[in-house]
Amino acid sequence: MQPTTTTVGVLALQGGFSEHVDLVRSAAAQLADSLPTTVTAVEVRTPDDLTRCDALIIPGGESATISLIARRTGLVEPLREFVNVLKKPTWGTCAGLILLSKEAKAAKQSDLALIGGLDVCVHRNHFGRQFDSFTAPLDLPFLPDSATKPFVGFFIRAPIVEEVLRPSTTSDKPSSTEGVTIVARLPDHLNGAKNKTITSEVVVSGAAGDIVAVRQGNVLGTSFHPELTPDARMHAWFLQEFVLKSRA
Repeated sequence: MQPTTTTVGVLALQGGFSEHVDLVRSAAAQLADSLPTTVTAVEVRTPDDLTRCDALIIPGGESATISLIARRTGLVEPLREFVNVLKKPTWGTCAGLILLSKEAKAAKQSDLALIGGLDVCVHRNHFGRQFDSFTAPLDLPFLPDSATKPFVGFFIRAPIVEEVLRPSTTSDKPSSTEGVTIVARLPDHLNGAKNKTITSEVVVSGAAGDIVAVRQGNVLGTSFHPELTPDARMHAWFLQEFVLKSRA
């Protein structure tokens, strides 16, 4: 039996957390007639806040700053337990993807307390500085109306997934036993990215192109910022595909 209330937390230490909260609420309202449970969205700033949550979104922002505040507030280990031990649904966007990765390049490891959950190595700020930010249409067939209404991805100092890693067998907090699935790639290197179309895959393959979205077990990571558009389809998909399936 489904619980009567499902709580989605948004890590609210820095970055675009309020936009994610708004879109979770918008997605829940759009799905209300078909949802077997009431979905609420809350901001998470302390370990106690996290214990209330059935799922979590880690927003875009500055990964080193989010990591620093998480250390100071005692959230690092509770977050690692939430993702890797309790295996609750977790979605990281941009900086959130970095923090959910196993390894991160172009970063001082001492600056980042990585949470893990995705057996990937990411490259921070792959697309350059803030000045190099861009939007691009994403062709994501798992979203409704994707054929006629591409999802607009915002890339702001965004990372890419540079490498899919082998799952660790020695860690005391291992990642999911499920492999990494590539959700979206860029077909070639981004120069004039506004004219590029991002394609979706459902299995890991050897296809060329920068990896900008992955999933593994209970964890989803995206390079782009879905919270910077009023389009709630990605949040609705996360609720249906990750959160509610885990609560069934």
